[in-house]
Amino acid sequence: MQKLNFSPYLFRFKNSENKVAIFDEIRKKFILLTPEEWVRQHVVRFLLEEKKYPKSLINVEKVLHVNDLRKRYDIVVYHCDGSIFLLVECKAPQIKIAQATFDQIARYNTTLKATYLMVTNGLNHYFCQMDFENEKYVFLKELPDFK
Repeated sequence: MQKLNFSPYLFRFKNSENKVAIFDEIRKKFILLTPEEWVRQHVVRFLLEEKKYPKSLINVEKVLHVNDLRKRYDIVVYHCDGSIFLLVECKAPQIKIAQATFDQIARYNTTLKATYLMVTNGLNHYFCQMDFENEKYVFLKELPDFK
């Protein structure tokens, strides 16, 4: 897999029927290793190891409903009170981050109401804080520490 713009992390892999799977610490199972999953697993490690976000408050790949459509978010980090601290959208490294990606995460966030957003393809990372009053997001240099 391609080298990404993250610190090097240790992962567990397994080979089955000529397919490689990577162990997901959050879902506690092996997941087929695709380019997007490679990015998602790096983000999970980044959140756990660099940002020290609690594992118990991180959720990966769950269904949400947006305007009667079933969608799947990549990663969510909850506050202790159950509200959403961070919503992350992961793309494969070959996918350019464009306005459509920000539109997608903004649509998801109309339902989820996360305070912070992260968009990444593993090479480029964008961090935003929501300004709900003015219905926009403000770009940040990095994600805040967990509160």
